[in-house]
Amino acid sequence: MPRNRRTPACQHSVDTVPLIQLWLVRLLIGLGTHREFITDHGFSNDGMAQAIGLGNWVDCTRQEFDRKKVLTEIRKVHRAFEVRFKDTVAPSILRDNVDRLSKLVGLSPTDCRILEFAVLIRNESLLDEACDRLGTLSSTKVCHTLSVLLDIQETEIRSALSSNGILAKSGLVAVDRSGVSYLLSKLDLLSNHFADLIASSDLEPVGLLRDTVHRGSPATLTISDYQHIDESLRILRPFLKKSIATGRKGVNVYVHGAPGTGKSELARTLAAELGCELFEVASEDAEGDPVTGERRLRAFRAAQSFFGQRPALLVFDEVEDVFNDGDGLFGRKSTAQTRKAWINRMLEENVVPTIWLSNSVRGMDPAFIRRFDVVFELTVPPKKQRERIVRDACSGMLDDQQVSRIAQAQSLAPAVVTRAASVARSISDELGPSGVSHAINRLISTTLEAQGHGPLRKNDANRLPDIYDPAFIHADSNLEQVAIGLMESKSGRLCLYGPPGTGKTAYGRWLAERMEVPLIVKRASDLMSKWVGENEKNIADAFRQAEDDGALLLIDEVDSFLQDRRGAKASWESSLVNEMLTQMESFSGVFVASTNLMTGLDQAALRRFDLKVKFGFLRPDQSIELFLRHCKQFAIALPSPSVLAQVCQVKNLTPGDFAAVARQHRFRRISSPEALFAALVAESEIKEGAKSVIGFLN
Repeated sequence: MPRNRRTPACQHSVDTVPLIQLWLVRLLIGLGTHREFITDHGFSNDGMAQAIGLGNWVDCTRQEFDRKKVLTEIRKVHRAFEVRFKDTVAPSILRDNVDRLSKLVGLSPTDCRILEFAVLIRNESLLDEACDRLGTLSSTKVCHTLSVLLDIQETEIRSALSSNGILAKSGLVAVDRSGVSYLLSKLDLLSNHFADLIASSDLEPVGLLRDTVHRGSPATLTISDYQHIDESLRILRPFLKKSIATGRKGVNVYVHGAPGTGKSELARTLAAELGCELFEVASEDAEGDPVTGERRLRAFRAAQSFFGQRPALLVFDEVEDVFNDGDGLFGRKSTAQTRKAWINRMLEENVVPTIWLSNSVRGMDPAFIRRFDVVFELTVPPKKQRERIVRDACSGMLDDQQVSRIAQAQSLAPAVVTRAASVARSISDELGPSGVSHAINRLISTTLEAQGHGPLRKNDANRLPDIYDPAFIHADSNLEQVAIGLMESKSGRLCLYGPPGTGKTAYGRWLAERMEVPLIVKRASDLMSKWVGENEKNIADAFRQAEDDGALLLIDEVDSFLQDRRGAKASWESSLVNEMLTQMESFSGVFVASTNLMTGLDQAALRRFDLKVKFGFLRPDQSIELFLRHCKQFAIALPSPSVLAQVCQVKNLTPGDFAAVARQHRFRRISSPEALFAALVAESEIKEGAKSVIGFLN
């Protein structure tokens, strides 16, 4: 078997550690390793010979070296050491640390002796090398070996090292039962650096566990920062408080959400509110290397033993290391799946309430999910809350308009804002006021892109044109009265259909402004995904976000989700429609759907809309009035009657055509009514099915 040897960080001189000398002679005589130690012409390890007082034989010539005499002397040394060092103890720092752990987790004297040995075999290379002469050992032989070395009954050793023993349950020492190996490798300690810490540092128990468990950072937020999950917190907060007060076992909370939404900070905030200590299971060791899922589970188990007698919360972040570290493609199970019974028992018996954090619930075995007491998703805060977070984090660096624009980003997580603000503030003297705001925008934007979201928009995409007026919409319903009714009821489902550019999306934006509610706009490209089941999740997330924000939800190109199920060629097409219908029915706010294609929509979906409004091309009077307003906006002369007559002849003009021409005006100036008319004609002619307009001006 391969060795798990490590270079010891500290090495005691065996001359000053009688306990090591005693163990060495017990190895030689009690366990028979003298056969390999004494050769025909000397010792296989001169350092070991000197350590036990046989230095006089080291410098002998081959002719003078006598195996029988040497063995006789070793036997004498053994008898003398058994008397002389019978009550010897481990080095003081190690002994004191073990004593602290003993009081904390309830170690027996045998447990303490085994723990001391497991530490010293790692820190004393001579002892490690001497034990190697035993060869590879089974678990049974490990118990026999320790019985001889520690002079403790083998039954006591076996009981102490059982899976139900305190050493194993606390994670301090576990026997590797997977096969045969050298003694050091068979005795697995809590972490790679645990032996160094416990043997050389006078620390409190938490300090000894720093490779596995560490104290949580202080909270920087308050419960008021999590108003968007208030419904879940109304259950969670009293549940945790009562559980800690009564010592309830098996309390586990599963919180999932996108990176940066504040999951770790929520745990810290809850601990602060409950007035209890917070400990976090480490995901990396002291050197910054990742800790395996199996070792993190051992750390979790150790924490349960260490902190079970005090009011505390435990956080297990990045649970994917345990529950989703398998590989379905190659049939490799996750760490949790290979230890399913153990995990289930652990979730039922843990004494320290634990908050498990994950970026996604996808891939999580439902059998594990059902064993958590509280499960919820921590979403991105609503816009008003995002504004407050941006304003607080960037205080003095952004004005109100900049704060509002950044908060428009619907995927903006609190951690992204606070980190960007921290970086910008640290170099604010070098950047200056304008440079700071640019830096914050840049940092947030690039982070959002790296997370797979769109960058910050330089302009408000939902901002209406300055001359917007719903009077320029040709609809078969009175849109002003519709707006008044929705303002009163605050609930409704509208389907706006008609050719592109007729003002469907703009009306939704105007409606949100009129109702004085936030607006969430989703397009088909925002919601569609190549992954199975992801479309449905995106749809559900959009409705939930609108519900949380109290926002008007506008979904453009809704025909992508509501095609007639009778013509579906794949099961996912039907499930997509079903999800949309389910969300529409359960949504309590205002939902506006727009589409250019009314034909082919699912009939059941059409029935779910409270009102279907047809948008058409502008009437002649609307075209003329809008033409006059743009002449005024462009500061050009009023049109002649002949130009206005020509405008009336264009039958397929839309508000979108005027908006496109207005954008052109920014870089290609329109200097006359005739030029404005020509630009509108160009827009109308490229439409599908458009006919040439006769009598155009030269």
